[in-house]
Amino acid sequence: MLVVFSRNRTPIRLTMERWNHIRNRHPEMATQRERVLETVESPDYIQNGDFGELLAVRHYPETPLTSKYLVVAYR
Repeated sequence: MLVVFSRNRTPIRLTMERWNHIRNRHPEMATQRERVLETVESPDYIQNGDFGELLAVRHYPETPLTSKYLVVAYR
């Protein structure tokens, strides 16, 4: 399990179960775990989700696909 701190200093855990869930639903993210954690720690901006979660958003000019925004939902 990895732990990072969100912008408001809340500890956010990324368990193997959650990481496997992400990889299974988004195979293109298999090599992007560090970017997921970086997005939570240092997002370009944060917005409220529809179900009480927060969405950390960060732009990456280069990814395995192309230039993309990475959005990470967390509580």
